[in-house]
Amino acid sequence: MRKKITVVGAGNVGANCAVNLAHKELGDVVLVDVVEGVPQGKGLDCLQSGPIEGYDVMVTGANDYEPTANSDIVVITAGFPRKPGMSRDDLLMANYEVVKTATQKAAAVSPNAVIILVTNPLDAMCWTALQVSKFPKNRVIGMAGVLDSARFRTFIAQELKVSVENVTAVVLGGHGDTMVPVTRLSSVAGIPLTELLDVAKLARLVDRTRNGGAEIVKYLNTGSAYYAPSAAAVEMVESILKDKKKVLPCAAYLEGEYGINGLYVGVPVKLGSEGIEKIYEIQLTPEEKAQLDKSAAAVDELITVIKSKMTA
Repeated sequence: MRKKITVVGAGNVGANCAVNLAHKELGDVVLVDVVEGVPQGKGLDCLQSGPIEGYDVMVTGANDYEPTANSDIVVITAGFPRKPGMSRDDLLMANYEVVKTATQKAAAVSPNAVIILVTNPLDAMCWTALQVSKFPKNRVIGMAGVLDSARFRTFIAQELKVSVENVTAVVLGGHGDTMVPVTRLSSVAGIPLTELLDVAKLARLVDRTRNGGAEIVKYLNTGSAYYAPSAAAVEMVESILKDKKKVLPCAAYLEGEYGINGLYVGVPVKLGSEGIEKIYEIQLTPEEKAQLDKSAAAVDELITVIKSKMTA
């Protein structure tokens, strides 16, 4: 029997996610959206690519959650997109309501699923899904670090004119302007990045990585990135469903790791059939630790806002 994957939100990220999942034949896909006809139409279109691309999985669309019952994984991409001049934090309360509703409905019919959040502001939306679903923390995960490190790897490869496959990059912290690309632990075919690029060039690449999402928003003018975010979510789904146990940077709920408590922050984790199976705690320099604490504090501010609205 095939695995079942629900993708909530049939916009650019969700639809591309569904297409990539189908191409990899990771399982049957149910695309859910509140707009009538959109998930059904996109699902059918994706399904009809099967004979050409060579996949046999089912792709269907729905406006309710009944068809999603007993999903193995639920990927939540639904939410309002960023617009020019808008920070991820501006999206906070609007997307809080979207994620809260989606999580409640999905968790009710798929109580054993792993939930992967893509909606921004990512770390706060993960916290929301954890509270609402009441799932164990290993089954509520945020997609951020895979995307952020992919951006960093892209810029490094361009700068050095090498294959992206040779580049390994470590990005920690919240998914926002305070993320922490750790140059000391990034490398090209095992060669430390710090031996290949000078301090000024490294600083420029770090800054571009931190603003990687905003750079694309500025170009598009009417939306945000979707090819790379959907590819990143699919890599996480694949590692879980195939129990590959890939070590990937993801937003994980920390309870003392890195001296952080009760927050979702991007850290290296092992992803397998149980979701997050291990959190890797890296020894950081005082400067890196200070940057990570600053990033965590930014996430904490968002959670404080959500908590105040919840009790209001």
